[in-house]
Amino acid sequence: MRRIKTDILILGSGGAGLFAALHAHQADPGLSITLAVKGLLGKCGCTRMVQGGYNVALAPGDSVERHFMDTIEGGKWLPDQDLAWTLVSVAVERIRELENELGCFFDRNPDGTIHQKAFAGQTFDRTVHKGDLTGIEIINRLAEQVWARGMARLEEHRAIDFIRNRSGDALAGVLMMDMRSGEFMFVQAKAVLLATGGGPTMYKYHTPSGDKTCDGLAMALRAGLTLRDMEMVQFHPTGLLAGPGTRMTGTVLEEGLRGSGGYLLNGSKDRFMGNYDAKGERATRDIVSRAIYAEMREGRTTPNGGVYISMGHLGPERVRKEFKGMVERCADCGFDLAGGLVEVVPTAHYMMGGVVFRADCTTELPGLFVAGEDSGGVHGANRLGGNGVANSTVFGGIAGDIMPGWVRRNGSFHEPNAVTVEKAVAGATAPLRGPPGDLEAIRNKLYEVMWDDVGIIRDAASLRRADGALDVLEERLDATGVGSADLAFNLTWHDWLNLKNLLLVSKAIRASAVARDDSRGAHYRSDFHEVGDLDRSRYTCVNWRDGRFETTARPVEFTRVKPGETLLKQAAAA
Repeated sequence: MRRIKTDILILGSGGAGLFAALHAHQADPGLSITLAVKGLLGKCGCTRMVQGGYNVALAPGDSVERHFMDTIEGGKWLPDQDLAWTLVSVAVERIRELENELGCFFDRNPDGTIHQKAFAGQTFDRTVHKGDLTGIEIINRLAEQVWARGMARLEEHRAIDFIRNRSGDALAGVLMMDMRSGEFMFVQAKAVLLATGGGPTMYKYHTPSGDKTCDGLAMALRAGLTLRDMEMVQFHPTGLLAGPGTRMTGTVLEEGLRGSGGYLLNGSKDRFMGNYDAKGERATRDIVSRAIYAEMREGRTTPNGGVYISMGHLGPERVRKEFKGMVERCADCGFDLAGGLVEVVPTAHYMMGGVVFRADCTTELPGLFVAGEDSGGVHGANRLGGNGVANSTVFGGIAGDIMPGWVRRNGSFHEPNAVTVEKAVAGATAPLRGPPGDLEAIRNKLYEVMWDDVGIIRDAASLRRADGALDVLEERLDATGVGSADLAFNLTWHDWLNLKNLLLVSKAIRASAVARDDSRGAHYRSDFHEVGDLDRSRYTCVNWRDGRFETTARPVEFTRVKPGETLLKQAAAA
């Protein structure tokens, strides 16, 4: 097996991975830094798909304290408060870096200040953006800077598993596969950053691209790491509903549409959000998603089974100017966003849960760092729109700052546990030895199980059904081969590996949902309506051990503010 050595290995090339690479290179240009990505650098990942923007407290009247309180209250008092404070405070520094050092162009007000628009769940218009194509602007500038520095790249390489050292007390590197040949390789690294992103594509309607299959989270589970908040899967309320047979269904129509005054209408073309929340269409994503789902269950739906979003009352010209990208996307699918009605449906969008980590991005496994959507604890039970790309860039930059110093002090090349490597290779090549089967049928059944039983609304009965159904699906997958000797770009093989990871993470979501017997944010139990005692808030942790999941509940530490208190009065007094 081919072996590569690198001081720092970064898995993923979204906002977290690219920021980490740039900061690590700046901290110590002498270190070897390698970026590994499942697709092509700058062309894949979820940061590039960000439409809405980047939350940051810049304008007069806003403050990091206000942004912090919105984040904590939006997360239903489950976020790690030190992580949330790091997010909102460092975001101010990071947005200046994006503009002044990396060359991002964000929309401006007539007086030259950065324009910030309204996003749901926030008490201030603080979302920085470039039209509705913010992610493309950020990723293009980041990728240009990475290319200019000539860092090593492993494009079209997928990570298979983390490999510990022979004694099991540190990370030796990552087993990877060159997708262009099907050959395995071991990348030995002193430090590894997990920044592959989440991607809840196990649901019938989902926003991420199909190559996002929770690979990093599955690897973390198999490596014995603790994950938290995995029951918290965010559904974006307005995914495009373009009908069956098109991957455009599920793609996001961003929060700014509702933030700017868009209406949600049921199949009878009646506004309904006022029946569910006083904030109407500008309620948090979990509330709006449940309201839409309730309308769907009552049969008040559009022809394709969703609801409508209406923007025409704001003026078609304004809509075309402010939301150019989405107007064009909807037009491609036969909808007139500027002047007509567009069918939408809640769509699985973001994993609030992830690997337990510290504010310096270290984890319980020495040598492994994490940033972005693979990490857990920043958002708690609900992520505010606009906090996602802020999370990736803030913590990606921090990881890049910390890793070089950690490597100098603690880093060394560890020899991998050969038995673990052999086991990982055997697991990944298992489908090459089996008869071909219908992977599409397994995928579609997974969509159905997760949407119906572990989706927007759950209860004990649905979660029990899902338990058995997911076990059956994994048995079907394990009995299904890919039937091809050609390993180069063997997409069927990669579909199998993707499904294997999705099934493991789906089971983690289900196990965590069973363990939480209250309703918080994105996790809604119809058999446990109550939010529970905020003062005694606990978050759910899950581990994969000996072929089964173990869940524990840990108390939230209110390090900065307690339920019923606010930092705003303290900030005003200061």
